[in-house]
Amino acid sequence: MFKDIEAILFDLDGTLIDSAPDLGAAADKMRIDRGLDSYPLDLYRPMAGAGARGMIGIAFGLTPQDAGFEALREEFFANYEACMTERTYAFEGVDGLIGQLAGAGFKWGVVTNKSQRFTLPLTAAMPLFASAQAIVSGDTTPHAKPHPEPLLEAARRIGVEPGRCVYVGDDERDIVAGRAAGMPTVAAAYGYLGAAPDAAAWQADAVISSPMALLNLLRMP
Repeated sequence: MFKDIEAILFDLDGTLIDSAPDLGAAADKMRIDRGLDSYPLDLYRPMAGAGARGMIGIAFGLTPQDAGFEALREEFFANYEACMTERTYAFEGVDGLIGQLAGAGFKWGVVTNKSQRFTLPLTAAMPLFASAQAIVSGDTTPHAKPHPEPLLEAARRIGVEPGRCVYVGDDERDIVAGRAAGMPTVAAAYGYLGAAPDAAAWQADAVISSPMALLNLLRMP
């Protein structure tokens, strides 16, 4: 159990919300528009946390170093912007978790690598985020995770020392960033998990298999 914690910071995609259906749909539209077979969501889901890089990698087998990637990324962004609130929802238990945290006096916020272009309208459209004291995107600071600066910026915004914040995420880079920021870390094993799916190997301080399990790690009044 963590002691002297005042705030909880969360990754967004794969930790609080399941955005894989919209991310996958945006990438799959690119395949369909080219006369290619549609892929099932199960192929896209594991890499949803990697955004355009992950989705284009699945849809076309390309990396950012490949010719044509930049044009595909802009097409993906346009597709995603048009559909990003159609199929995205909070994971089961997240609404209850946030309600209990707020009721117990914990501050909370979001630190994501998603750019503000998508983060701000998406969180504005979901009532869940109305009580968040900080939403830090991948381009809010000069650095993105696994650099610790976005997490430190969130701690500054909510007025809590980093060591009194817990960071929860579903990718190894989240745990690396949290440790570098001096925060206790929790791996969300129910999330997308990215390219290194063994969450137990990330050296987080704890691993949870559901959002509500986080409450077991905190001293609740």
